[in-house]
Amino acid sequence: MEPEMFEEWMMIILVGGLVAFMAFIVWDLAKKSKAGRYGTMILFLALGLGVLGFVIKTFVIAGMEGM
Repeated sequence: MEPEMFEEWMMIILVGGLVAFMAFIVWDLAKKSKAGRYGTMILFLALGLGVLGFVIKTFVIAGMEGM
């Protein structure tokens, strides 16, 4: 396996694991602080926007490399 391919796979897997762990932390925080449905949705929206930014960055970089 080429090092570039290994790095790409590990980044996908490890960042995915990090996102899942952050989702668990946000859920636990919402539960312990008794945030309710609306507060929990806001917390997960903030996490989702961060993940969306990471995904958009990946597509932008891939698009720029194709030019």
